[in-house]
Amino acid sequence: CLQMANYKGKRVAKDRWAVILLAAASVVLVLVVGIIIYQKYWNKTPERPDASQDSSAPSAGSASSGEAPDVSDEPQAPPYDFSQPAPEGEAVDNSYFDNAAFVGDSRTDGLMLYSGIGTGENLTSNGLSVFSLAEKKALTIGEEKYTLLEALALKEYGKVYLSLGVNELGYSSKNDSSFYRHYCEAIDAIRRVQPNAVIYVQTLIPVNEKQVEEYNGNKYNLTNDRLRTYNDLIRQAAEEKQVVCLDLYSLFVDENGSLPEGDSRDGVHLRKEPCQRWLDYLKTHTADFDALYPDGPPVPEPVEPDEPGRPEGSAADGSVQG
Repeated sequence: CLQMANYKGKRVAKDRWAVILLAAASVVLVLVVGIIIYQKYWNKTPERPDASQDSSAPSAGSASSGEAPDVSDEPQAPPYDFSQPAPEGEAVDNSYFDNAAFVGDSRTDGLMLYSGIGTGENLTSNGLSVFSLAEKKALTIGEEKYTLLEALALKEYGKVYLSLGVNELGYSSKNDSSFYRHYCEAIDAIRRVQPNAVIYVQTLIPVNEKQVEEYNGNKYNLTNDRLRTYNDLIRQAAEEKQVVCLDLYSLFVDENGSLPEGDSRDGVHLRKEPCQRWLDYLKTHTADFDALYPDGPPVPEPVEPDEPGRPEGSAADGSVQG
């Protein structure tokens, strides 16, 4: 009986430990399952969308949800410096000049004839000067004669190239102020009839005084000293009137301050290759109207009566002024 009692007691104890171990295992199992469920369903950190994979996501700096973009921190282009010649840029092709008008004298006519430009409006006249620009009926269209400014107003242009001054070189220095005033008036007159055009003024190409002397005895008294004075006035006019200045003088001048002999036959008018060089310069020195005038172009000055005593005489290319 005692042995039976001991056996039963050991079995009960053994069964109790089995129950305890089973209960403990169940608790551990429940905990593990609970942790797994918690991690999977209740403690999951939402993934952030990858903007580079989402084509609908707004790009950096762009507006979202209909809001206007913030441009306050965007760099602004500096204003154009009209006191300096046009900077060199990427070359355009000849089609750039499809809507361009070239207003000038016989030198500009040579550019149109010999450079290979093949386009653009040729509004030139031998002997033309800033003093006769508004008066000289130089062009005949149909059966009617026009001044170059009247002809310029007949259609709309995107660019106007002005080159005048060589025919005025023989005038006395007393007329420098008159030249400057008339040059500024020429710019205003162009702007009145072509308000949306980029206006380019061109400094005077130097002359070769030795060749001029040999060709005609320099009877028009053409000197590079006077020419440089006029170029200073042209640059000043470009700054005052806020138009683009093209520095042709620096393009052609040699180490002696003259036009190289090989560039001309008579010391004034250019051969074919220099005309091509001129065109290449124009193609790499261009400007955009909106960049020049983000707030609109200057308003032209009102027309004033011509002052008395306007210079008259012969032009450098042999035609008569006045």
